[in-house]
Amino acid sequence: MIRYVVPRLSEGVFSVGARDRDRRMFDAMVPLPAGTSYNSYLVMGKKKHALVDTVHPSFGGGLLGRINQLSELSGLDYVIMNHAEPDHAGALPAVMEAAPKAILVASHKGARMAKTFYNVADNRMLLVKEGDMLDLGGLTLSFIEAPWLHWPETMFTYLREDGILFSCDFFGAHTSYGICDEDVDELPMLAKRYFGQILLPFRAQGKKAVERLAGMNIKVIAPGHGPVYKNPEKVLGAYRTWTSGITEEKAVVAYVSMWSSTASLVDVLAEELVSEGIDVKLHNLAISDAGELAADLVDSRAIVLGSPTVHGGLHPLALNAMNMVKTIRPPARHGAFLGSYGWGGGALKAASELFAHAGLRMAGALEINGPPRGKDIMDVTGLARALAGRIRESGDGSRETGDG
Repeated sequence: MIRYVVPRLSEGVFSVGARDRDRRMFDAMVPLPAGTSYNSYLVMGKKKHALVDTVHPSFGGGLLGRINQLSELSGLDYVIMNHAEPDHAGALPAVMEAAPKAILVASHKGARMAKTFYNVADNRMLLVKEGDMLDLGGLTLSFIEAPWLHWPETMFTYLREDGILFSCDFFGAHTSYGICDEDVDELPMLAKRYFGQILLPFRAQGKKAVERLAGMNIKVIAPGHGPVYKNPEKVLGAYRTWTSGITEEKAVVAYVSMWSSTASLVDVLAEELVSEGIDVKLHNLAISDAGELAADLVDSRAIVLGSPTVHGGLHPLALNAMNMVKTIRPPARHGAFLGSYGWGGGALKAASELFAHAGLRMAGALEINGPPRGKDIMDVTGLARALAGRIRESGDGSRETGDG
C-alpha cells in the first residue's frame, strides 16, 4: 500500500492534490517549464468533511489514496467545485463514485457545467451563492462569487475560522515544486507568467475580486495551482498592481529575423531606448518562451514588433505574437513596427491593422528594402526617441478592460 505525503495547512485542513512534474504544455499553448500541480484540499470538521476541488482525471487514483489515508472516503460529505475545468474537476466522477453520499457544492452556473461535463445528478448537488455557508462542525465554509476568473461559473471558498481562501485559478502559478511560498524562490515570476497567460484578459473582474477581498481576514491563500501562500500579502500586493493595469517605463520588443536585417534594426532601437532610460525586454520569437513574453506584457507601456515580410504579410511567428497580444489584452498603449523585405513589402500594412485591433497607438514604423543603411539607422534612432517620449508621458499607462 502506498504511503502518501500529505501536507497539513492547519488543524483539519490538508493538501491532497497531485504534482504533474512531466507536463510541459497547458491548454496546448501555455509552456510549463517547471510542470504544474493540481491542488485539492480536504477540510475535516468535527461533524462533516469537505473536499475543495479535485485534480486532473489522470491523477484521480492518487487523490483517492490521499483522502483515504486521512479519512474513510466513503464518508466524505461534500465536494466543492470552485471551477469546472478538467484540471480542477476532472476527477469528480471518480470521487463521487467512491463517496456515494457526497454532495457536490457549486455555483448555479457551475451546477449546469457539472451536469454537462461530469454527469452529476440533480439530487447530488447543492447550489450556493454569495454569502452562503456550510457548517462542518467547528469549521465553517463560506462562498464568494468570482465570475470570469477565469470561467463564468468560478467561485472562491473561504474557511472562516482559519482565514484560508481557496481561490482556484486566481493567485495560481504553474510549478510542481514547493508546498508553500517560502519554498520557491522564483514564485513571483511564475505567478506573473501565470497571470499574464491566464488572467490578464480578465483584469477588470480581477480588480473587483481583489477589492472585495481587501476587508477579509485572509491568513493563507490556497490556489488551484502552485504553492500555498502563508504570506498572502506577497501575491495580494502583486495582484493589486497587475489587475489595476499599472505599468512601468518599459517596452516589450518581440521580433523575428530571417537574414539579420530586421534584427539589426531592433538592436539599434533597443540600445537607443535603453539610453533613454526605458527598460527593454527583448524576445526573439524564434526561440522565446511564450510565458516569459506574457509576463513582460503584464506591466509594459509599449510593444514593438519586428518582422520581415513573408509572402506579402507578417512572418508567422510575428503574427502569432500579435494574436497573443490581441487575446490577452495587455495594458500597453503604444506600439511601433520595424521590418524589412527582399522583393516586396507588406508586413507593415499587416502590422498596422493588428496594432489598431489591439488598441495600440503607433509611435512610428519603418520598413526597409534589404539591409539597413545610414539613413535607416537615423530613422530608427528617431523612432526610438519618439517612443521613449510617449512611454514617459503616458504615466502608468493603465486602461480598463470590458470583459463580462
